Amino acid sequence: MKTWISFLMPNDEYKEKKMLYFLAEGAIVLFLFLVIMLTITYVMELNTDFILLAGIAVFLFYTLGRYILSGIEYADIASEKQYKREIKTLLSKSASFAVTYALFYLIYTIISSNASWYEFLVMGISVGVISFLFNLISLKRSYKKNKELL
Repeated sequence: MKTWISFLMPNDEYKEKKMLYFLAEGAIVLFLFLVIMLTITYVMELNTDFILLAGIAVFLFYTLGRYILSGIEYADIASEKQYKREIKTLLSKSASFAVTYALFYLIYTIISSNASWYEFLVMGISVGVISFLFNLISLKRSYKKNKELL
């Protein structure tokens, strides 16, 4: 079925179905979070911006976490050789992502006149490490799952 969200979905039918489950679960978690926040606002006053940003974060982190922990990203990694080759690929992809992010962050800090080399380095390294860890966890889960299927 083609909808406006189809361009975000993978072409693999199994992955697409799992992603739809994760998005639906994320929507339910978001709904419950908002109901809880609505209840809490009767007891104490909370900033609306905080609630909205926290709701977005809850949805994104839930769906991203479920996707990473599901082990469906790397369906073709089943041997030790492929696994080690993919780790090297992940290192290079994460490093290039970190460099690209750092360059954009540097441009942003120059434009906003908030240039701090310490902040620039910490942000670039942090983004690279987080990207690598997310992909590594997903790769390990996928490898373990694929190995069990063989």
